[in-house]
Amino acid sequence: MYIETTVVGSIAGRMHPNPLVAARQTTSRVWWSDARTKYRLFVSQLVIDECLAGDPDAATERVDELIAIPRLQITDAASNLADALMNGKAIPESEPRDALHIGIAAVHGIQYLVTWNFKHIANATLRDRINSVCRDSGHEPPVICTPEEIAGMSDDALDTD
Repeated sequence: MYIETTVVGSIAGRMHPNPLVAARQTTSRVWWSDARTKYRLFVSQLVIDECLAGDPDAATERVDELIAIPRLQITDAASNLADALMNGKAIPESEPRDALHIGIAAVHGIQYLVTWNFKHIANATLRDRINSVCRDSGHEPPVICTPEEIAGMSDDALDTD
């Protein structure tokens, strides 16, 4: 599983005053407590860089959650796939980092990309385009889902190898 930055932001830091965001944070934290030992998790330097942005104390807390998580390389193939996602209108050109998260996961053969980014990644109206562009570029797209969706799946449904 590739853990996108929005998930890390939900597991670290103070609870948000918005009840919907706070519920996502709680879901993420419960899921994260099991996920680190239950699944093969990955991040990239892009996730680390995004986690380092903002308040220094919060950034440290976010990055501390990722110390033991292996990092996937940002390869030319991942960057090329990100470009293809934007050129194919699967991800807006204004969001190259969102496209790169998908590119990294797909190029490395990651089965699941876990995110709370509904605007450009876990977006039902973009999902078919994302999948098509990935496949047209020779890569199987990851299943894009939230921690809540993964938490609701049975262990038999997940290939943890």
